[in-house]
Amino acid sequence: MKLSARNQIKGTIVSIQEGAVNGIVKLDIGGGNVISSTISLAAIQELGLAVGKEAYAVVKATSVMIGVED
Repeated sequence: MKLSARNQIKGTIVSIQEGAVNGIVKLDIGGGNVISSTISLAAIQELGLAVGKEAYAVVKATSVMIGVED
């Protein structure tokens, strides 16, 4: 796999929560860190995603916001 995005983080799928249209995929990237991504159910099926399978979180964004409680 070759991508222009430089933030490619390998991990293991630990859960997939399916909704009506989208699913939330959680990827354990080690060190107690988990990345969540909301993707379409069609993408979950096309990629053959399943708990225990290795996958990559690919992050490409022009901005990332950080917030704190008031």
